[in-house]
Amino acid sequence: MELIEKATIIHYHRHRIKAFNAGTVESLGWKGDESQQKRFEVISEVADLNGASILDLGCGQGDLKKFLDNRYSDFSYIGIDQMPEFISEAELRYGHLSDTHFYQSDFSTVVLPQVEYVIACGALGYRCAKPNWFNEMIAKMYASASRALVFNMLDIATFPDHPLLVGHEVEEVAAFCKTLSPRVEVKSRYLDDDFTIYMYRDTFAGSRPEAHQDDE
Repeated sequence: MELIEKATIIHYHRHRIKAFNAGTVESLGWKGDESQQKRFEVISEVADLNGASILDLGCGQGDLKKFLDNRYSDFSYIGIDQMPEFISEAELRYGHLSDTHFYQSDFSTVVLPQVEYVIACGALGYRCAKPNWFNEMIAKMYASASRALVFNMLDIATFPDHPLLVGHEVEEVAAFCKTLSPRVEVKSRYLDDDFTIYMYRDTFAGSRPEAHQDDE
């Protein structure tokens, strides 16, 4: 992703902070709480996350940390986001909690730590002119996950044209993921314009809250 593209993303969120106030889900780009929470529900179905190590890329204000705290316990959490305003808010809300760390950085360029689960909710929704950039990011995230990577994207079939955000072909993304992972699952239709992909390691045989079916 080029510097101008990154700067455009930062400008977009700073504009939304002014429009919707700091600390709101709208400043993150979500339509509202319901939209964000539904994505979190689907993301959290990746596995039983009790006692796990988790890396949240594009963590925003750390809202996923709060969501997971209501469902799981004894997990370690690292959140990374390039927006200093978001990281400051996340630190204020959750930085005092044990095994919880936030870092202001661009996850596309920083060396990612090794964890059991990598999560990217909304982080792959921005346009990028560089060919194969999204595939490169998926491969990078998957390489940091010893058990599974879970991420969502906007569905090009239903997401309207947007100057900053971009939709993707579900089948095309899933096909690439299958070149990396022996076990790829897709979930869609939980929202009009979103889909989630779960990529597991062949050594992972843990239990999940519920089984996934390809809802395409």
